Amino acid sequence: MRVAVIGVGILGAAVGWNLSRQGAEVILIDAAQPGEGVTNWSFSWVNASNKTVTRAYYELNVAGLVACRELAAAIGPSSWWYPSGHLRWTDDPAAEARLLETAELLAAWGYGVEVRTGAEARRLEPALALPDEAPVVFYPDEAWVHGRRLVGRLVGQAAAERRFGAGVREIGTGAGGRVEAVVLSDGSRLGVDAVVNAAGPSAAQVAALVGRRLPMRREPGVVTRLSCADVPIGRVMHAPHVEIRPDGDASVVLHSREIDALIDTGEEPAELGRLLHASARRVVPGLGGARVGETRVAFRPIPGDGFPSVGAVPSVPGYYEAVTHSGITLGPVIGRLLAAEILGGKRDDLLDGFRPERFTP
Repeated sequence: MRVAVIGVGILGAAVGWNLSRQGAEVILIDAAQPGEGVTNWSFSWVNASNKTVTRAYYELNVAGLVACRELAAAIGPSSWWYPSGHLRWTDDPAAEARLLETAELLAAWGYGVEVRTGAEARRLEPALALPDEAPVVFYPDEAWVHGRRLVGRLVGQAAAERRFGAGVREIGTGAGGRVEAVVLSDGSRLGVDAVVNAAGPSAAQVAALVGRRLPMRREPGVVTRLSCADVPIGRVMHAPHVEIRPDGDASVVLHSREIDALIDTGEEPAELGRLLHASARRVVPGLGGARVGETRVAFRPIPGDGFPSVGAVPSVPGYYEAVTHSGITLGPVIGRLLAAEILGGKRDDLLDGFRPERFTP
């Protein structure tokens, strides 16, 4: 079976790797270079603790955690997989109550969670500045991922044709509306049996090529990287007003929903990066001497109802979607489940409720 995967971020790379392992003839297509889009400019936190809006979505993300660990065992963990846990605390009493309530819920669901004091948290992260008695929630099974390196590892191990630097301008269909070709922006026409739309923020445009409307949210996020000679923290954390994690290569990644809210006010990315740095050094004073590197605003690939769109679209035989936020957590499990569906027609129960046909008019 010849399958074109459109978009080679973490979702596309995981789908392509799984397909190639199972004997499919895979074509990886990206208008830019693998892993350099949203995958490289996300917070890259592997978790299910922030996914409790429905039990089904939580269970899918738990499966994602398991699949990430299995992937690390399969391809080797070096340079991309960092299972060092996650710390979370706040300075707002109402938010603190919600944080502890969520921790209690997750514990009842069997998720790994511990509530510690600030003093205990500093035994894990001595560089932190936080009150001794502040409640800090620790999720020991969570992790962070170096997304670009993971994509590079998957692409490097996949037996696939690579078409990078050219986007898709047409998806050709034949009898019964079945997908039969993709046409690239350089004029190349590639015969295929199926296509996977893993185009992230551009997924709606790719869906339109087969006459499909895929509603997407507009949710930009700003991420900045700090360069520092010595990285003073060892794990991902949600601190008051800022999210911080190591990034390898003597750097730290910062994000904040509060700063995201300023994106549409006209503030330049450099100023948003400065504000993120100011918030981070209040939590980790050792970051005061770090230098703000590149800051990037990226658009999260979130379908209209906030949940993944994964699987076949019955009205367009041979067309599949793999579009979701939290691709770092969900990429490995979606890659495995979607490859099984494409090659064997098996629709896994984990994906019930996340099927693309829910958006079909």
